[in-house]
Amino acid sequence: MATKILVVDDDKSILGTIRRYLSANGLSCVATDNGSEALLLVRESQPDLILVDAEMPGLDGHSICRVLKKEAATQSIPVIIMSGERIEEKDILAGFSGGADDYMLKPFSLQVLLARIQAVLRRFQTPAAAAEKLRKFDIELDPSGRTVKIAGKDVPMTRKEFDLLSVLIGKAGRVLSIPYLLETVWGYDPADYNDPGTVEVHVCHLRKKLGPKLAKRIVAITGHGYKFDG
Repeated sequence: MATKILVVDDDKSILGTIRRYLSANGLSCVATDNGSEALLLVRESQPDLILVDAEMPGLDGHSICRVLKKEAATQSIPVIIMSGERIEEKDILAGFSGGADDYMLKPFSLQVLLARIQAVLRRFQTPAAAAEKLRKFDIELDPSGRTVKIAGKDVPMTRKEFDLLSVLIGKAGRVLSIPYLLETVWGYDPADYNDPGTVEVHVCHLRKKLGPKLAKRIVAITGHGYKFDG
C-alpha cells in the first residue's frame, strides 16, 4: 500500500503542483485548501504524514498541528509545516512547540520536499531501539507502546517529547550535546540546522509534564547540552 500524504494549502496552484509531484513519485495524496476540512480528512483517510501551510484563512497550519497533537488518535501522525520565506525564528519555534515534526520555508524545490518527507517518515517508521521498558525513579517508559507513566499514572506526550525523554533517560548521567539531540531525536543534520531553541522548547514541555521534583533531573549544562541526572 502506498504511503499516504495529506497536503493542505490554500494556494491551489501550489497544492496541485505538490500533489502531482508526490503522486508521480509513488506517494498517495489527499489534498484540500481548507483547514477545517483537513481535520475531517485526517480522521477519514488516516494519512501517514501531513504537509500543511502555516498561513491560511480560518484554521491555519499551526492550529491544525496543535489540534492533532493533542488527540490520542492523531498525535502520532507526523506533521511538516510549510511557511513563507518572511518568517521570524519565534514563528518556527512556535511550530515545534505545537508539535510540528519539521519546518520548510517557501520557496523550496520539490526534490528537497520529497527528501524531507522521506526523512521524517523514516524516523517515524524506525522501531524503538529498545524493546524493554525504561525505568528511572517514578518514570516508566514503554518503547513498544510509546507510553509514559509517572508514579503509575499515564502522562500523554508528543512523539518528540517521548523520544527526547527516552534518549535522556537511556543515557542518564551523560551530557548530550545540542547537535547530538537534534540529530538523534529530530533527524537533522547539525551542519544544516543547529538551533538550540528547538531542544529548549521541548525540554521545557517535558519538565512541566514530569512535575517539579522530576523536572530538576533534566539538567542544562551551559554551552554543552542537557543530561538526565540519574
